[in-house]
Amino acid sequence: MPSRTKRPLIMGGAALVGAVALTLGGALAASAHVGLSGSSDEAGASSLLTFSFSHGCDGSPTTGLTIQIPEGINSVTPQIDALWDVEKVTEQLQTPIQDAHGNEITERVAQVVYTAKTPFADGYRGEATLSLTLPEDAAGSSLAFPTIQSCEVGENAWVQIAEEGQTHDDLDSPAPTFAVVATSTEADAGHDDSSSAAEDEEAAAAPAAADQTPLVVTSLIVGALGLILAVVALMIRERKKA
Repeated sequence: MPSRTKRPLIMGGAALVGAVALTLGGALAASAHVGLSGSSDEAGASSLLTFSFSHGCDGSPTTGLTIQIPEGINSVTPQIDALWDVEKVTEQLQTPIQDAHGNEITERVAQVVYTAKTPFADGYRGEATLSLTLPEDAAGSSLAFPTIQSCEVGENAWVQIAEEGQTHDDLDSPAPTFAVVATSTEADAGHDDSSSAAEDEEAAAAPAAADQTPLVVTSLIVGALGLILAVVALMIRERKKA
């Protein structure tokens, strides 16, 4: 699979700004124009992402997809199939990082370019797939993947990213987005914390209830003795009258 250094992409003006952003509050996992779905949406998990489309550019057949990869994702594995030629475009990291095995990483995959071996006719579904690891710190946000759809005539630049208070429906050319959730372990931990807090409250309330028990018993005994004394006094009074 060929790989080259990243070159500037013309993304329809300044629309590419924020292409690597995590758009907070986004609950949508797919764009209405270039769909995006994944095998897993948990932060830190490996996910097989599928970009799909069923239209061209004003009827012109689709010849390629250029997908921008968000920052924080350094390694991407595109899936090769019989329909596409695939190329990874890399860029240098400003600060080298280490992978899980202690190896120094100096560059990342910034774009993946799919070129159709045979153009996809308008009205027929096509898809491109790649594998990556979702960032652990992306839980609760959405990853944006600005995408250029190239056609025999023209192109569609699906690069707009919703700002705060906006949704995909407010945009003319929304970038495909993918919502990331917390891992099930973190969710379970949160549930356990809530359960523990409830149990602690119940445990704290139990001694208080137990402390009140002797007082209640004493009150009942005193009340019973008072009733007995009243009955005895009444009987003595009746005998004196007799």
